[in-house]
Amino acid sequence: MRTRAPAGGSFNVADYLIAIDQGTTSTRAVIFDAALAPVALAQQDLRQIYPAPGWVEHDPEEIWSATVATVREAMARAGCVAGEVAGIGITNQRETTILWDRATGGPVHNAIVWQDRRTAKTCASLRAAGHEAEIAFRTGLLLDPYFSASKIRWLIDHVEGARAAAAAGRLAFGTVDSFLLSRLTGGQVHASDATNAARTMLFDIRRGEWDGGLCEIFGVPVPLLPSVHDCAHDFGTTLPDLFGAGIRILGIAGDQQAATIGQGCFTPGMIKSTYGTGCFALLNTGDEPVASKHRLLTTIAYQLAGKRTYALEGAIFIAGAAVQWLRDALKLITRAEDVNALAAAADPTEQVYLVPAFVGLGAPYWDAQARGAVFGLTRNSGAAELARAALEAVSYQTRDLLEAMRADWPLRGGQTVLRVDGGMAASDATMQFLADILAAPVDRPAVTETTALGAAYLAGLAAGLCPDLADFAAGWRCQRRFTPQMDEAVRARKWAGWREAVARTLTQA
Repeated sequence: MRTRAPAGGSFNVADYLIAIDQGTTSTRAVIFDAALAPVALAQQDLRQIYPAPGWVEHDPEEIWSATVATVREAMARAGCVAGEVAGIGITNQRETTILWDRATGGPVHNAIVWQDRRTAKTCASLRAAGHEAEIAFRTGLLLDPYFSASKIRWLIDHVEGARAAAAAGRLAFGTVDSFLLSRLTGGQVHASDATNAARTMLFDIRRGEWDGGLCEIFGVPVPLLPSVHDCAHDFGTTLPDLFGAGIRILGIAGDQQAATIGQGCFTPGMIKSTYGTGCFALLNTGDEPVASKHRLLTTIAYQLAGKRTYALEGAIFIAGAAVQWLRDALKLITRAEDVNALAAAADPTEQVYLVPAFVGLGAPYWDAQARGAVFGLTRNSGAAELARAALEAVSYQTRDLLEAMRADWPLRGGQTVLRVDGGMAASDATMQFLADILAAPVDRPAVTETTALGAAYLAGLAAGLCPDLADFAAGWRCQRRFTPQMDEAVRARKWAGWREAVARTLTQA
């Protein structure tokens, strides 16, 4: 990829970019050079906290300490110092909700994770009160515990003194990006970007600003909210003692939007799907938000120079988390990567379906009360068949999403090509089954660190170190294309079985 110098000067030593990739199960820092090639990586696992069934929390202090530690470790591995870094880009698990004291920076409670379902009754009561249509129109989102607004309300209602402190402006709300930004700048900056703001259910995605009416519906005091900026923006400078000198923070995007950018999906019609803890598919729809008639989300893909680009998004709550379940709960494998060999040993005459509704079902069903189920077991079914079912479930759910997307936004010339990334994309067998069940090509990129790449690119764009969108997209390279090999009759039979399994799992008519 070509690089370019900022107006009025050139970079002599600031040739590196740092991506902070704070995810659901780990915190990572990736160092990229000026050509956007990854040169060093550091990672720490993130502890999952389950206070009650359906509840998921993180310790914000663990997130913070891991962020600092991984950045320092990655810089040491790359052999670079702060003065050689042009900027930091932050990408993060979205919707996860943190409240903290503005004066001390200390969180008032654990972070409530995007997977958490404790506010299902709150959402149901708002739906019964007739608010769902208004919320969907303004935010592009469905009324669901997944998003931040009901989580904020829960914290305000359940943490002693929180409502009064919030109304008085003593507390701050943020998704993980905003919390890290505040900590990195010593509490000097309380801000976020448009992609994260769009996931709170308090942000009008057409006007590009916080909505007072939505705040009133959810009982969220406006003083809690951060300022909102472009994804590529000067967000402030880190405290000098963190990394040896101050480093500018120049990019922020939610993880799925960062992956969309990293995959170069800048043309309307392009689709990417990321396979991490969950699975998230985004379809670029251009400069106009498309209202879904098939229970997808309308969201902001990215905002640059004040211009918003929109996407249709389908969210699957459980993807890689199903493999973690096999490892941690069932003890069928020792390492996550062992699932591929176990699944390969499955009896091809067995057809087992796992519907991984451990925390409800996401798009296009949005059934918060559904729970996981296994169908098709025989006396011969065992660990291998269950492992294969866990991997195949990701592909079936992806087809659910893509069929809904194409119903909302019909294919406009050419064949659908799905660009994939995330940990599960490394599995050749899983990606081949995905291509087979979709009856469409699946492209795996040469640079698999697409989420971190998107964050680094945003920082480099703001720094003047990276090319424009067109040149960046032109540099995207495919490592392998998976093409459909499955017989159509087999595909139809497998798909029909999946649809029946889901129908039996749903609790909503």
